[in-house]
Amino acid sequence: METGVFMFGAVEMDDAGPGLPAPTDRRYSQQEMWNAAMRLLDMGVAAERLGFDVFQLTEHHFQHEGYEVVPNGLLFGMALAMKTERIKIGAMFHIIPQWHPLRFAEDFATLHNLSGGRAVLGVGRGTVPREAQALGTQVGSFDNPDQAVADQMNREVMEECMDVILTAFENESFSYRGKHFVFPPDGIPDRGGFVETLTLVPRPLYPYEVWQAITSPPSLQHVPERGFGGVFWLMHHQFIKQRWDRFAEVWEQHHGTLAPGEKRNLVLNIRIEDSHEQAWKSARPGHDEYWKFLGPYGWSKGYMGKDGKPAASGLIPTLEESVDQKVWVIGTAEEVAEGIQEYKDALNLKHFTIYPNFPGDSYTYSEEQMQRYAEEVRPLLR
Repeated sequence: METGVFMFGAVEMDDAGPGLPAPTDRRYSQQEMWNAAMRLLDMGVAAERLGFDVFQLTEHHFQHEGYEVVPNGLLFGMALAMKTERIKIGAMFHIIPQWHPLRFAEDFATLHNLSGGRAVLGVGRGTVPREAQALGTQVGSFDNPDQAVADQMNREVMEECMDVILTAFENESFSYRGKHFVFPPDGIPDRGGFVETLTLVPRPLYPYEVWQAITSPPSLQHVPERGFGGVFWLMHHQFIKQRWDRFAEVWEQHHGTLAPGEKRNLVLNIRIEDSHEQAWKSARPGHDEYWKFLGPYGWSKGYMGKDGKPAASGLIPTLEESVDQKVWVIGTAEEVAEGIQEYKDALNLKHFTIYPNFPGDSYTYSEEQMQRYAEEVRPLLR
């Protein structure tokens, strides 16, 4: 089973938990945020040393609140590639509609080639209007009053961006005409003629993987249709099983039979302590801060409501709800291994990612969590 580590990249907070301060009232210094970025490089090096296969960050912008302070996973990945030899380097996720697609394609190919084929192409549509609109696009976030219109535009731009990126990757020369992008633009003069095609320099020299989050019925249909891998996170365990199986059905309709567990990645938030009670006490502040931050963006819609249907967007779950729904797996090493093993048996896991760094955790503590997983949990998995 390929195992990865995923971290948001947060400043080390000393007051995480429910209540005040409100997320938007947080404001950290540039030095504090840069210190977090430097410690994230340490985490990537530690992940390789501890035998993990993939190290994943995420792309976010303008977050003075300090929750996610890496705006460019490709540049970060380049620095990590220079410090490591084996581990794959990716993001959950590069927010593709916020990029010029050809600049992204060039930068990803550069990282992929310089790292010897270790870059993982994780792509997403985004969640935060503050970021999207400041960078020239839209996003259908739960707290965006123009949600439906913004979401439709976002999907269109995402689709065209991926068409452009993959067309540029897979062809010596290419052209593209869509609703939002035309490459090359018409009428570019060049040495007595006009530019008809472009060539990406560099193109990937090694095979690459494309992964996208499964967050809604449209993405559950679209991602396997395109032949991308699907990432499943923050969902009730029954919803994960249903969508995991449906992904394979859609894949088979378009690409043939999918081997059990392949092309699907499960992410679980974990906490390992010496006792059950310590794990709950340790996890609660970071859990509550996490949802105080992300609940208003609609991230809890994968939870199950009391009627057995997806919870309404904006739910702020308790730790008890998160553990009951098996979104958070916490306890002793034996308890965490048991929770992971349940998923491993049910889903035939081939790709699995732990999220060990909650808001408020120090990076020293998060490295200890990675080490405890590697030394205490991993040996218990069958």
